[in-house]
Amino acid sequence: MVWSVRVILVVLALVSAAPLHAVQVDEILSDPALETRARAISHDLRCMVCQNQSIDDSEAPLARDLRLLVRERLKAGDSDTQVVDFMVARYGEFVLLRPRMSWHTAILWAAPLTILVIGLFAISFSVLRRSARTPMPEAATLSEAEQMRLRAIQDSPFE
Repeated sequence: MVWSVRVILVVLALVSAAPLHAVQVDEILSDPALETRARAISHDLRCMVCQNQSIDDSEAPLARDLRLLVRERLKAGDSDTQVVDFMVARYGEFVLLRPRMSWHTAILWAAPLTILVIGLFAISFSVLRRSARTPMPEAATLSEAEQMRLRAIQDSPFE
């Protein structure tokens, strides 16, 4: 009984735990609205060191510098779009965790759908080709002796 209560408490603690961010106390802005905007922008920018983490989640020194840069731009009065455009101009579109839709990123957006369509076409072509090539065999009729043996098997009790 005690064991199950402990397990439930551990599971509840893990589920209710807030996600940790790498933002240090000295980085947090005094204005809650600006801090919320900074967190939203930082969440969408890639850490150039970690590459699969946002700068909001990364503890790399470069991520800290980028978080501070975002906050400086916001304090200077830039809009969210201007801050993101500044970061893209400085570091390229790789800094965005979700690339923008444009002609040079169209393959990123179209590739999964294209691969899915090609895969479905290949599967359907294979099924149609196989069904056209091998006709279904007709059911063979049983001889009189085979029918009698089958009835005997069906009538016998299972042991």
